[in-house]
Amino acid sequence: MRIVVALGGNALLERGEKPDAEIQQHHVESAVHAIASLCRQHELVITHGNGPQVGVLAVESESDPALSHGYPLDSIGAQTQGLIGYWLAQALDNAVPEGTFATVICQTVVSATDPAMSSPTKFVGQVYSEQTARRLADERGWSVRPDGKSWRRVVPSPMPVEIVELPVIERLLAAGVTVVCSGGGGIPVVRDPEGRLRGVEAVIDKDRSAALLAEQVRADALLILTDVPAVEIGYGTPDARPLHATTVAELRSLGLPAGSMGPKAEAACTFVEATGKFAGIGRLDDAGRLLAGEAGTVLGSLAISAPAT
Repeated sequence: MRIVVALGGNALLERGEKPDAEIQQHHVESAVHAIASLCRQHELVITHGNGPQVGVLAVESESDPALSHGYPLDSIGAQTQGLIGYWLAQALDNAVPEGTFATVICQTVVSATDPAMSSPTKFVGQVYSEQTARRLADERGWSVRPDGKSWRRVVPSPMPVEIVELPVIERLLAAGVTVVCSGGGGIPVVRDPEGRLRGVEAVIDKDRSAALLAEQVRADALLILTDVPAVEIGYGTPDARPLHATTVAELRSLGLPAGSMGPKAEAACTFVEATGKFAGIGRLDDAGRLLAGEAGTVLGSLAISAPAT
Protein backbone atom coordinates (compact mmCIF):
# COMPACT_ATOMS: atom_id res chain seq x y z
CA MET A 1 0.00 0.00 0.00
CA ARG A 2 0.96 3.64 -0.36
CA ILE A 3 0.75 5.38 3.01
CA VAL A 4 1.26 8.99 4.04
CA VAL A 5 2.67 9.12 7.57
CA ALA A 6 2.27 12.51 9.27
CA LEU A 7 4.57 12.86 12.27
CA GLY A 8 3.39 15.26 14.95
CA GLY A 9 5.61 17.70 16.78
CA ASN A 10 6.28 15.16 19.53
CA ALA A 11 8.32 13.20 17.00
CA LEU A 12 10.97 15.91 17.34
CA LEU A 13 10.51 17.73 20.60
CA GLU A 14 8.41 17.21 23.70
CA ARG A 15 6.79 20.10 25.52
CA GLY A 16 9.24 21.82 27.86
CA GLU A 17 12.39 20.36 26.28
CA LYS A 18 15.22 22.53 25.02
CA PRO A 19 15.37 22.49 21.21
CA ASP A 20 18.95 21.20 21.16
CA ALA A 21 19.93 19.27 18.04
CA GLU A 22 20.91 16.09 19.88
CA ILE A 23 17.58 15.97 21.74
CA GLN A 24 15.64 16.32 18.51
CA GLN A 25 17.77 13.75 16.71
CA HIS A 26 17.11 11.28 19.51
CA HIS A 27 13.36 11.77 19.07
CA VAL A 28 13.68 11.40 15.31
CA GLU A 29 15.49 8.08 15.75
CA SER A 30 12.71 6.87 18.07
CA ALA A 31 10.06 7.95 15.55
CA VAL A 32 11.81 6.16 12.71
CA HIS A 33 12.11 3.01 14.84
CA ALA A 34 8.32 3.12 15.33
CA ILE A 35 7.60 3.26 11.58
CA ALA A 36 10.50 1.14 10.28
CA SER A 37 8.38 -1.99 9.85
CA LEU A 38 5.81 -0.03 7.84
CA CYS A 39 8.64 1.27 5.68
CA ARG A 40 9.74 -2.29 4.90
CA GLN A 41 6.22 -3.45 4.01
CA HIS A 42 4.69 -0.46 2.20
CA GLU A 43 5.37 2.65 0.10
CA LEU A 44 5.76 5.50 2.55
CA VAL A 45 5.55 9.24 2.13
CA ILE A 46 6.58 10.95 5.38
CA THR A 47 5.71 14.47 6.43
CA HIS A 48 6.35 16.26 9.70
CA GLY A 49 5.80 19.33 11.82
CA ASN A 50 8.31 22.15 12.23
CA GLY A 51 6.72 24.61 14.68
CA PRO A 52 9.44 24.72 17.35
CA GLN A 53 12.21 24.85 14.74
CA VAL A 54 10.59 27.75 12.86
CA GLY A 55 10.28 29.62 16.14
CA VAL A 56 13.93 29.07 17.09
CA LEU A 57 15.28 30.10 13.68
CA ALA A 58 12.97 33.12 13.46
CA VAL A 59 14.20 34.43 16.81
CA GLU A 60 17.84 33.81 15.87
CA SER A 61 17.35 35.55 12.54
CA GLU A 62 15.62 38.59 14.01
CA SER A 63 18.35 38.91 16.66
CA ASP A 64 21.34 38.49 14.33
CA PRO A 65 23.29 41.79 14.23
CA ALA A 66 24.79 40.80 10.88
CA LEU A 67 21.35 41.12 9.25
CA SER A 68 19.46 44.31 8.54
CA HIS A 69 16.25 42.36 9.22
CA GLY A 70 15.26 38.76 9.86
CA TYR A 71 14.75 36.16 7.15
CA PRO A 72 11.15 35.81 5.92
CA LEU A 73 9.08 32.88 7.14
CA ASP A 74 9.06 31.11 3.77
CA SER A 75 12.86 30.99 3.81
CA ILE A 76 12.92 29.81 7.43
CA GLY A 77 10.39 27.12 6.49
CA ALA A 78 12.75 25.92 3.78
CA GLN A 79 15.62 25.81 6.29
CA THR A 80 13.62 23.66 8.69
CA GLN A 81 12.53 21.28 5.93
CA GLY A 82 16.17 20.71 5.05
CA LEU A 83 17.23 20.30 8.68
CA ILE A 84 14.47 17.91 9.73
CA GLY A 85 14.50 16.11 6.39
CA TYR A 86 18.21 15.42 6.84
CA TRP A 87 17.64 13.99 10.32
CA LEU A 88 14.77 11.79 9.10
CA ALA A 89 16.52 10.54 5.96
CA GLN A 90 19.66 9.67 7.91
CA ALA A 91 17.71 7.86 10.64
CA LEU A 92 15.70 5.95 8.02
CA ASP A 93 18.85 4.91 6.19
CA ASN A 94 20.36 3.64 9.43
CA ALA A 95 17.21 1.79 10.50
CA VAL A 96 16.29 0.33 7.09
CA PRO A 97 19.60 0.01 5.21
CA GLU A 98 17.97 -1.90 2.38
CA GLY A 99 15.73 1.08 1.59
CA THR A 100 16.27 4.22 -0.47
CA PHE A 101 15.29 7.61 0.93
CA ALA A 102 15.11 11.18 -0.27
CA THR A 103 14.07 14.51 1.20
CA VAL A 104 12.22 16.93 -1.08
CA ILE A 105 11.99 20.60 -0.14
CA CYS A 106 8.37 21.42 -0.98
CA GLN A 107 6.56 24.61 -1.83
CA THR A 108 2.83 24.72 -1.13
CA VAL A 109 0.70 27.14 -3.13
CA VAL A 110 -1.90 29.16 -1.25
CA SER A 111 -4.34 31.70 -2.62
CA ALA A 112 -3.39 35.36 -2.30
CA THR A 113 -7.11 36.07 -1.83
CA ASP A 114 -7.59 33.50 0.96
CA PRO A 115 -9.39 35.39 3.79
CA ALA A 116 -6.79 34.02 6.22
CA MET A 117 -4.14 36.19 4.54
CA SER A 118 -5.72 39.29 6.04
CA SER A 119 -6.59 37.69 9.39
CA PRO A 120 -3.45 36.35 11.12
CA THR A 121 -4.18 33.66 13.72
CA LYS A 122 -1.16 31.30 13.83
CA PHE A 123 1.24 31.84 16.72
CA VAL A 124 4.95 31.72 15.86
CA GLY A 125 8.10 32.32 17.84
CA GLN A 126 8.66 33.12 21.50
CA VAL A 127 6.43 34.76 24.11
CA TYR A 128 6.71 38.41 25.14
CA SER A 129 5.22 40.85 27.57
CA GLU A 130 2.47 42.98 26.05
CA GLN A 131 4.73 46.04 26.04
CA THR A 132 7.55 44.22 24.23
CA ALA A 133 5.17 42.56 21.78
CA ARG A 134 3.60 45.89 20.83
CA ARG A 135 7.01 47.51 20.43
CA LEU A 136 8.20 44.71 18.14
CA ALA A 137 4.97 44.93 16.18
CA ASP A 138 5.65 48.62 15.53
CA GLU A 139 9.31 48.06 14.69
CA ARG A 140 8.92 44.97 12.50
CA GLY A 141 5.42 45.29 11.08
CA TRP A 142 4.18 42.24 12.99
CA SER A 143 0.70 41.34 14.10
CA VAL A 144 0.61 40.31 17.77
CA ARG A 145 -2.04 39.03 20.14
CA PRO A 146 -2.40 37.47 23.61
CA ASP A 147 -1.47 33.80 24.08
CA GLY A 148 -2.58 32.99 27.61
CA LYS A 149 -0.86 35.44 29.97
CA SER A 150 1.80 36.36 27.39
CA TRP A 151 1.82 37.87 23.91
CA ARG A 152 3.15 36.39 20.66
CA ARG A 153 3.47 37.14 16.99
CA VAL A 154 0.67 35.82 14.76
CA VAL A 155 0.81 35.17 11.02
CA PRO A 156 -1.73 34.02 8.40
CA SER A 157 -2.51 30.31 8.06
CA PRO A 158 -4.14 29.94 4.60
CA MET A 159 -5.49 26.74 3.09
CA PRO A 160 -3.05 24.67 0.99
CA VAL A 161 -4.06 24.46 -2.66
CA GLU A 162 -1.23 22.77 -4.58
CA ILE A 163 2.07 21.01 -3.84
CA VAL A 164 4.52 22.35 -6.42
CA GLU A 165 6.94 19.42 -6.26
CA LEU A 166 4.23 16.74 -6.63
CA PRO A 167 5.61 15.45 -10.00
CA VAL A 168 9.04 14.95 -8.40
CA ILE A 169 7.50 13.10 -5.44
CA GLU A 170 5.55 10.82 -7.79
CA ARG A 171 8.66 9.99 -9.83
CA LEU A 172 10.58 9.11 -6.68
CA LEU A 173 7.77 6.89 -5.44
CA ALA A 174 7.59 5.14 -8.81
CA ALA A 175 11.32 4.42 -8.47
CA GLY A 176 10.82 2.79 -5.06
CA VAL A 177 12.10 5.70 -2.98
CA THR A 178 10.64 6.54 0.44
CA VAL A 179 10.06 10.29 0.35
CA VAL A 180 10.23 12.85 3.17
CA CYS A 181 8.40 15.95 1.97
CA SER A 182 5.97 18.81 2.63
CA GLY A 183 7.37 19.35 6.12
CA GLY A 184 5.62 21.91 8.28
CA GLY A 185 2.83 22.12 5.71
CA GLY A 186 5.24 23.21 3.00
CA ILE A 187 6.85 26.53 2.15
CA PRO A 188 3.99 29.02 1.63
CA VAL A 189 4.01 30.52 -1.87
CA VAL A 190 1.54 32.24 -4.18
CA ARG A 191 1.41 32.41 -7.97
CA ASP A 192 1.26 35.77 -9.72
CA PRO A 193 -0.96 36.28 -12.80
CA GLU A 194 1.89 35.01 -15.00
CA GLY A 195 2.20 31.83 -12.92
CA ARG A 196 5.46 32.80 -11.23
CA LEU A 197 5.97 31.77 -7.60
CA ARG A 198 6.92 33.96 -4.66
CA GLY A 199 7.07 33.26 -0.95
CA VAL A 200 4.68 34.82 1.56
CA GLU A 201 4.75 35.46 5.31
CA ALA A 202 2.48 32.65 6.47
CA VAL A 203 2.47 29.22 8.09
CA ILE A 204 0.40 26.42 6.54
CA ASP A 205 -1.29 23.95 8.86
CA LYS A 206 0.72 20.73 8.60
CA ASP A 207 -2.34 18.49 9.02
CA ARG A 208 -4.25 20.17 6.20
CA SER A 209 -1.21 19.76 3.96
CA ALA A 210 -0.87 16.11 4.98
CA ALA A 211 -4.44 15.48 3.83
CA LEU A 212 -3.78 17.26 0.52
CA LEU A 213 -0.53 15.35 0.05
CA ALA A 214 -2.23 12.02 0.74
CA GLU A 215 -4.99 12.80 -1.74
CA GLN A 216 -2.63 13.99 -4.47
CA VAL A 217 -0.23 11.01 -4.25
CA ARG A 218 -3.28 8.68 -4.28
CA ALA A 219 -2.43 7.17 -0.93
CA ASP A 220 -4.34 4.17 0.39
CA ALA A 221 -4.07 5.47 3.94
CA LEU A 222 -3.24 8.57 5.95
CA LEU A 223 -1.76 7.96 9.41
CA ILE A 224 -1.60 10.97 11.70
CA LEU A 225 0.80 10.00 14.48
CA THR A 226 0.85 11.96 17.71
CA ASP A 227 1.43 11.53 21.45
CA VAL A 228 -2.09 10.46 22.48
CA PRO A 229 -3.65 7.00 22.04
CA ALA A 230 -6.82 8.20 20.27
CA VAL A 231 -9.32 10.99 19.84
CA GLU A 232 -11.37 11.31 23.02
CA ILE A 233 -15.08 11.91 23.40
CA GLY A 234 -15.52 14.42 26.21
CA TYR A 235 -11.87 15.44 26.12
CA GLY A 236 -10.75 17.17 29.31
CA THR A 237 -13.70 15.92 31.38
CA PRO A 238 -13.91 13.11 33.96
CA ASP A 239 -16.07 11.15 31.51
CA ALA A 240 -13.56 11.26 28.65
CA ARG A 241 -13.28 8.02 26.68
CA PRO A 242 -11.36 7.01 23.55
CA LEU A 243 -13.13 6.92 20.22
CA HIS A 244 -12.13 3.95 18.07
CA ALA A 245 -14.03 3.30 14.82
CA THR A 246 -15.89 6.42 13.72
CA THR A 247 -17.30 8.34 10.78
CA VAL A 248 -16.64 11.74 9.27
CA ALA A 249 -19.93 13.04 10.64
CA GLU A 250 -19.27 11.81 14.17
CA LEU A 251 -15.69 13.06 14.26
CA ARG A 252 -16.71 16.52 13.09
CA SER A 253 -19.54 16.67 15.62
CA LEU A 254 -17.16 16.47 18.59
CA GLY A 255 -16.00 20.09 18.39
CA LEU A 256 -12.39 19.19 19.10
CA PRO A 257 -9.92 21.93 20.18
CA ALA A 258 -8.54 24.00 17.32
CA GLY A 259 -5.12 24.17 18.94
CA SER A 260 -4.55 20.43 19.25
CA MET A 261 -6.73 17.57 18.00
CA GLY A 262 -9.14 19.62 15.87
CA PRO A 263 -6.84 20.04 12.82
CA LYS A 264 -5.85 16.36 12.92
CA ALA A 265 -9.46 15.23 12.98
CA GLU A 266 -10.36 17.62 10.15
CA ALA A 267 -7.41 16.36 8.06
CA ALA A 268 -8.56 12.77 8.52
CA CYS A 269 -12.13 13.73 7.57
CA THR A 270 -11.00 15.70 4.52
CA PHE A 271 -8.93 12.80 3.18
CA VAL A 272 -11.67 10.20 3.72
CA GLU A 273 -14.31 12.46 2.19
CA ALA A 274 -12.18 13.08 -0.89
CA THR A 275 -11.05 9.48 -1.43
CA GLY A 276 -13.23 7.08 0.53
CA LYS A 277 -10.04 5.54 1.87
CA PHE A 278 -8.58 5.01 5.34
CA ALA A 279 -7.36 7.50 7.93
CA GLY A 280 -6.14 6.90 11.46
CA ILE A 281 -5.10 9.08 14.38
CA GLY A 282 -3.07 7.57 17.17
CA ARG A 283 0.18 7.15 19.05
CA LEU A 284 3.45 6.98 17.17
CA ASP A 285 4.33 3.69 18.86
CA ASP A 286 1.01 2.21 17.68
CA ALA A 287 1.60 2.95 13.97
CA GLY A 288 1.33 -0.66 12.82
CA ARG A 289 -1.69 -1.44 14.99
CA LEU A 290 -3.34 1.80 13.86
CA LEU A 291 -3.04 0.74 10.23
CA ALA A 292 -4.52 -2.64 11.16
CA GLY A 293 -7.48 -0.92 12.84
CA GLU A 294 -6.46 -2.29 16.25
CA ALA A 295 -5.55 0.99 17.93
CA GLY A 296 -6.27 4.69 17.76
CA THR A 297 -9.19 6.37 16.04
CA VAL A 298 -9.92 5.11 12.53
CA LEU A 299 -12.36 5.96 9.75
CA GLY A 300 -12.83 5.05 6.11
CA SER A 301 -11.75 1.71 4.68
CA LEU A 302 -8.67 -0.09 3.39
CA ALA A 303 -8.74 -1.94 0.09
CA ILE A 304 -6.09 -4.30 1.48
CA SER A 305 -5.96 -5.51 5.07
CA ALA A 306 -2.71 -4.72 6.84
CA PRO A 307 -1.04 -6.98 9.40
CA ALA A 308 -0.30 -5.60 12.84
CA THR A 309 3.33 -5.14 13.77
